[in-house]
Amino acid sequence: MKSSIDEIRARFDADVERFSNLETGQTAAMGSAVALELIARAAIAATPHARRTLDLGCGAGNFTLRLLQQKPMKAITLVDLSRPMLDRAEQRVRAVHSGEVTSLQADIRDVSLPAGSMDVILAGAVLHHLRTDAEWEITFAMLHRFLAPGGSLWIFDMVTHEHPAVQAMMHARYGDYLASLKGDAYRDHVFAYIEKEDTPRPLTYQTELLRSVGFAKIEVLHFDTCFAAFGGVKAL
Repeated sequence: MKSSIDEIRARFDADVERFSNLETGQTAAMGSAVALELIARAAIAATPHARRTLDLGCGAGNFTLRLLQQKPMKAITLVDLSRPMLDRAEQRVRAVHSGEVTSLQADIRDVSLPAGSMDVILAGAVLHHLRTDAEWEITFAMLHRFLAPGGSLWIFDMVTHEHPAVQAMMHARYGDYLASLKGDAYRDHVFAYIEKEDTPRPLTYQTELLRSVGFAKIEVLHFDTCFAAFGGVKAL
């Protein structure tokens, strides 16, 4: 049995500080600092007119903060399951952003926004909590609907691999990375909560799904072992 929504919320409620370092990103996720930079730059390159941003599963606000370093926004909407995370994100964003900030404590599957109301959507390490194919399809279609024509969606997340032997190899490589950070006990701790909490999908599955729900252009920005930064741009 995977973690319930309440269990996931409780873990993140107690883990705000780990997600609050803009310079290092989330070190347990390989390439997170690079992904922060590339997603911010790609979002502005692909959507130079952007004024309205939605940050789904915003955590402590790192992806929005990096985006704001590239370009000021008129309005930011922050969404997270955890109230302490959301409060920290809003505090950090308001310190550098003079425009509108809206905070919504919600499961991303329950978010309801007007069609075409966003120019950029950021989804950092959140979509791996989706479970069934139906949830993935409904959520990707929803995000496409939220975007205005020419808007873009940018994702950084854990991914799996389609071939079992390749998945095993990459999983072992990720384990070596975690052990190099803080030792074998840390590796085992991270693997345990991934097994309990997460249901990631292959990058190929997600890029094909982006295309199938209507995104016109798909971009892969960065891929490191079990983590990828990628996105899609809605047709004008």
